Amino acid sequence: MMKRCLSLLLLSSLAFFIACQSEPADPWQPLDLLPHGIPVKVLAPDSAKVKTTDYGYGLLDVTVTKMPHYAIQILASDAMTNDLAAVKAEQLAELKKRPEFTQVLKDEDNGFVYELRLDSTRNNYGFRYVRLQGDKEYVFQTGLMGVFTQEDVERMYEAVQDKK
Repeated sequence: MMKRCLSLLLLSSLAFFIACQSEPADPWQPLDLLPHGIPVKVLAPDSAKVKTTDYGYGLLDVTVTKMPHYAIQILASDAMTNDLAAVKAEQLAELKKRPEFTQVLKDEDNGFVYELRLDSTRNNYGFRYVRLQGDKEYVFQTGLMGVFTQEDVERMYEAVQDKK
């Protein structure tokens, strides 16, 4: 009887642990960026800060942050082409020129997740995701400030994808 109770307790504890692991500690909610100048939504943590910089000539920078695990920068500009593959390829080619670039971890039609080597003991991770909408081009990327884990970046990458 005691063995049976211990087994039941162990199974219950294991089930509880697995259930807790599958739910993120801070579920993200849709954040509409239209009031900040771009007609897109991203998933963001509660009370994330949004900063908008208009560089003129049709270039807008909208950065959404809640450090230390969330920083997304969206660069909006007039589209020079409607060829999504070409825009993504250009983003990847520019990234590969950086000396700290090591590898692409995920490569998809609209974007990619990559790894950078900061020094002999530390890596940083980032992403790029491209969306063409009307006559506009939106490049979503990891914010410029911060060092992020692969898990942080994969979660941000999913948060910017347009899933209709």
